[in-house]
Amino acid sequence: MTGFSVSLIVSNLSNVASYLSPIFETIPSKVVPAQIEKVVSLVSRTGRDLQRYDNAGYRQVVGCVPYRYKKRQGKGTESKEIELLLISAQKGKGMLFPKGGWEIDESMEEAALRETIEEAGVTGELEEKLGKWQYKSKRHSVIHEGYMFALLVDQEYERWPEAETRQRRWVGLDEAREVCQNWWMREALEAFVNLKCKAEEVEIEADDV
Repeated sequence: MTGFSVSLIVSNLSNVASYLSPIFETIPSKVVPAQIEKVVSLVSRTGRDLQRYDNAGYRQVVGCVPYRYKKRQGKGTESKEIELLLISAQKGKGMLFPKGGWEIDESMEEAALRETIEEAGVTGELEEKLGKWQYKSKRHSVIHEGYMFALLVDQEYERWPEAETRQRRWVGLDEAREVCQNWWMREALEAFVNLKCKAEEVEIEADDV
């Protein structure tokens, strides 16, 4: 069997597992054998056979700015503070938001959710598109076109496909600005702040204390 055939088979198996994952999640855990549950939860797509490019040859990349609300109680008030989830880079130092290649067999939104599960092990409600950025890959000198979405996290997995190669950390806005290593992701963060934080910065009267 040639190396090309092996690569194609592995890629297809990975894609099948990606499609089966949502199906298994709807089945009670007692019904799904532990071995299958483990395989589905730890498989991520590999290779670029299905990678999407635009007419100019720019690789299409999609990702998320995952966030959650942390409540803080004060004197008679309850405020909401936003925390953001960043992940470690596989190569090099620094932290970033989850992102990856948008493939031809999925929508942009599906790609954003898939990459966030694979890299950060979280999912939730996909919200506003934050914008589009063009940047040059450090490793391959290829122009990428990146799209980012806001993602309100409602589920955080203990096991996820890239758990062995990445760390994840919840941080506040100021720390996220400081540690995020990619300029275009920092711009996506500022777009998130403009669209989300300023619009939703409210204080809620607490119940009788």
